[in-house]
Amino acid sequence: MNPFEPFLQEHTRLTRRFFLGAGALGLGSFAGIAGIGRAQDPAAKQTEAFEQLESLMTLPDKFLDVSRGSPIPHSLSEEKRIEVGLTRETWKLEIASDPENPARIKKPRLNADGTALDFAELMQLAESHAVRFAKVMTCLNMGCPLGMGVWEGVPLRELIWRTQPIENLRRVFYYGYHNNEPKQVFRSSLPIGRVLEDPDNLPPVIVCYKLNGEWLSPERGGPVRIVVPEAYGFKSIKWLSHILLTNLAVANDTYIEGNNDVDSPMKTFAASLSVPREVAADQPIPVSGYAQVGIAGLSKVQFWVCPKGTEPRDDPYFTSANWTDATLLEAPLQGAWGGGLPDSRIPAKTFGFDETGRPKTWPMRLGKVHWATKIQGLPAGEYTFRSRAVDEKGHAQPLPRPFRKSGHAEIELVHFVVK
Repeated sequence: MNPFEPFLQEHTRLTRRFFLGAGALGLGSFAGIAGIGRAQDPAAKQTEAFEQLESLMTLPDKFLDVSRGSPIPHSLSEEKRIEVGLTRETWKLEIASDPENPARIKKPRLNADGTALDFAELMQLAESHAVRFAKVMTCLNMGCPLGMGVWEGVPLRELIWRTQPIENLRRVFYYGYHNNEPKQVFRSSLPIGRVLEDPDNLPPVIVCYKLNGEWLSPERGGPVRIVVPEAYGFKSIKWLSHILLTNLAVANDTYIEGNNDVDSPMKTFAASLSVPREVAADQPIPVSGYAQVGIAGLSKVQFWVCPKGTEPRDDPYFTSANWTDATLLEAPLQGAWGGGLPDSRIPAKTFGFDETGRPKTWPMRLGKVHWATKIQGLPAGEYTFRSRAVDEKGHAQPLPRPFRKSGHAEIELVHFVVK
């Protein structure tokens, strides 16, 4: 199966209500073009309950997977995972000073002396410090989110304070289990300031043990992983096993080796998912897509259609094009979030949600949103379709950070023909 299929199916469910409500398109015409031109089953769609159309969260086993390792740690047998500490009963976390650039701490937590943190102690901390927030997990170099869910854990700072740091602490290094082979270790890091304090009304960096109310599966990095709210996936290390407190002032992330900007937070961008490749002249054209809402937020999604080959010259970001606003689809109602959440409801005291389970702002930063629009009928010819996001400060994609290695934000191009 196409790894993007669950995401596309979810998108089709979400946008179907919009096009039915638009009045100009029948169910059959939308079903025929949804999912980037793939054939759909209108009869099956007609039997789908409308209450299920608003699911926005991703089932934990439907996340796209970009795990590393040979073998990938989540593919290990149950016996092997028990042996190497990748079960809740056997997991241990060392928190120590970096031997090469030591921070001064009083109480390191080490396997050697039996003081390493175990899962039972983590759960004790969770009784008074547990945090939940919604986040889309996304890859720096991919143009599609891996999945969105409600992540639960204990703020990383709570663990660090228990080592009683004193001075010379500038960054936190961390890595997970990778077959006990040094060449396979996948590591990341954060400045200590980001760990101890949450800027810009962001959730804390967490030592995570649940996704959508379920214990983390091995595929999602369980039993315990890091989750950094505003960051791309390479910062949210899976199978967490070691934390080093260091006086080194620079990052040591494995992703540096790929010429990546490892300090770049998530970008806001939009892309289409349903654009017909061939349509009839003078007929309305339904188009839909999604937006990833990065650190800069999202104010709107826009689209632009022009005859093929008529794009403005010397304008690489098409700032002078005739962009038109699309419609952002509303947030799901409580009880319609999907993703395997209990009763499909946002849990109480989830960061960014009110007491009724509604988002305090929409679109939510660090999440995803779907959009749809209807293009008025066009005369016969060849056309290009583009979409872009505009953030809360008015920066239109790919600005303000158009560089590929700091996160995907390219304006896509889709060709279609009107006959």
